[in-house]
Amino acid sequence: MYSILIVEDDFSYCRMMEMTLRSEGFDARIACNGQSGIAKVREERPDLILCDIIMPEMDGLMMLEALKNESAYEDIPFIFVTGMGDRADLRRGMSAGADDYLAKPFSAEELIAAVTGRLHRIETIRLHGGVSSFQKELAILREQITERELEVLRMVGHGATSKQIADRFGISFKTVEVHRLHLMKKLDASNAANLARWAFIAEQIK
Repeated sequence: MYSILIVEDDFSYCRMMEMTLRSEGFDARIACNGQSGIAKVREERPDLILCDIIMPEMDGLMMLEALKNESAYEDIPFIFVTGMGDRADLRRGMSAGADDYLAKPFSAEELIAAVTGRLHRIETIRLHGGVSSFQKELAILREQITERELEVLRMVGHGATSKQIADRFGISFKTVEVHRLHLMKKLDASNAANLARWAFIAEQIK
């Protein structure tokens, strides 16, 4: 199970992100500012961090800088969650090494897409530890998934929303949702976290 740390002082956004991620199979933990966020990272290293920029005591920029200075945590994917008024700080954050950003307000689907896209990097790193572990899953994809379903699955892995997938292939939003349902049924992927791993494995099919 992927572990996601949410660092956000706005309780409503924090709860929305936590509930959305948990409902899709992710292990979501929360912190209210950068200081408590760093403590949570040291307590249990997350697979990915979602972090607000403007927060009391220690803001997101300071948290990112602190983590980048610790070799044990410098490679954790880091996504800034930002309001429209934080653009100058956002540019500083991206220059400092943040991987991506998510602008408020955002939908549940946009949140899941952003997280899934960044997790693709994690699976790339893990792949170098042993390709053989994917052989059974590769066989399932080759035997049970159509070419169009594979195309949709790969785009899911890169963090595309259903609307973006529909625009890319010139099909309806409803058709994309049908493809997603078929994929989840065929692959026994009950949530977005499971589908994210299958999306990465689909990248290995030439």
